[in-house]
Amino acid sequence: MTGDDEAYVYDEAIGEWIAPGAAGARPEAVAVRDASGNVLADGDSVTLIKDLKVKGANQTLKQGTVIRSIRLTDDPEEIDCRHDTIKGLVLRTEFVRKR
Repeated sequence: MTGDDEAYVYDEAIGEWIAPGAAGARPEAVAVRDASGNVLADGDSVTLIKDLKVKGANQTLKQGTVIRSIRLTDDPEEIDCRHDTIKGLVLRTEFVRKR
């Protein structure tokens, strides 16, 4: 045997088969950036740079509104956040700026 029986390892975290030499290597996470190019992280506060109509809430969030304690999602172009009057709010990163 030449060692081919241990050629690939299944990584449950990403759901893929990986060559044994790359078992410790993970794909780089894409940095989530705001409209100005600043890197966002969980717990950051952001400010809206544009008036946004909220679908299903019949409400408009005004430019300059501060959103606190954001959470990053799997999509680098969206953030999950809370507002006093809107639960389950998801904003696109192109409309926010880091405080």
